[in-house]
Amino acid sequence: MTSPQPLSPGLAFLWERARRVDVAALVGRARQAAARHGRSTPAVVLDMLWQAGFRGVGFQDYVDYDFAMLTSAERSTYMTSPVSHRLALQFDDPAYRHLFHDKVAFNRTFDEHLQRDWMVVAPGNATELRRFAERHGTIVTKEPLGRAGLGVHRYHATEVTDWSRFHRGLLERGETLVEEVIRQHDDLAALCAGTVNTTRVTTYFDGQRTHVLAMAQKFGRGAVSDQNAFGGFYAMLDESGRATGDGYDSNDRVYEAHPDSGIRIADFRLPMLDDVVAFVDRLARVVPQVRYVGWDIAVSPTGPVLVEGNWAAGVYENKPSATGIRTGHKPRYLAAIAATDATPRTLPTTEAATETAAA
Repeated sequence: MTSPQPLSPGLAFLWERARRVDVAALVGRARQAAARHGRSTPAVVLDMLWQAGFRGVGFQDYVDYDFAMLTSAERSTYMTSPVSHRLALQFDDPAYRHLFHDKVAFNRTFDEHLQRDWMVVAPGNATELRRFAERHGTIVTKEPLGRAGLGVHRYHATEVTDWSRFHRGLLERGETLVEEVIRQHDDLAALCAGTVNTTRVTTYFDGQRTHVLAMAQKFGRGAVSDQNAFGGFYAMLDESGRATGDGYDSNDRVYEAHPDSGIRIADFRLPMLDDVVAFVDRLARVVPQVRYVGWDIAVSPTGPVLVEGNWAAGVYENKPSATGIRTGHKPRYLAAIAATDATPRTLPTTEAATETAAA
């Protein structure tokens, strides 16, 4: 068995992060954390710089996961964005990442798991687009290389009066992937029916077994996406699929109840959890060369449906001020990786430094 390489940052990584620091953003985040936790802003600035430089903690991680109120031992249990990105660079084969990065390539690769109709807009297929949209009533369009929910749009067929112009507009804006709207399970629709509320399941495939590292339930606010950029927020789920406490977002807002439906977030429990776990195991085996993935799953009335997969999995972690839980999921990640009987590997340093911003 080969032990994983240390996750502490190298000198090249530290230099690159120092070079990229946005001082105004750093001070703004530090002021926010200091006000919430009763600390001085200069002390938090220094602490954030130390954590970023020597512990691989992104500035936004520091705010989101209440590092200002945690001990050193508690902080060490948290997965952070820079560390997560380095794991992605290590375990996700560059030759296969495009299958996740490009949404059209992703749909072609995982077509049987999408369980919905989709098409690609191309010159000359305006009639096909019209038939598709009128058949489904409402459609979702996506820019193939969009990230974080950006580049996703929703249209109603009854509102389109000129299909040639509509088709041309999609091409000009790069909204070339068109999908049928997913129907979600009633338990999820009860919280917010206007958005498909997806579950982020982060997995690591060791070549034989799929390890579920973390699960987070995202909640939308009626927009086309449940991402933070669209007003969405999330709550971590435990192994039984139950929310571990209140919801929260990256603007340091905590949600005891969903603002639109009034349903208490801590009472949420993911339906069909066993089916979801079995589903992500099947997904992880489709492209086994990409081993560390953040899957976005929608639970429909008949079972889980694949929305998308992210080779750079991102981080969803516990927020102590929203849950009362002061530990994160990093030990779970490391245990799964340490149990892998794999070929020797080394963590990239320069590449990680160049690709990872000092967020």
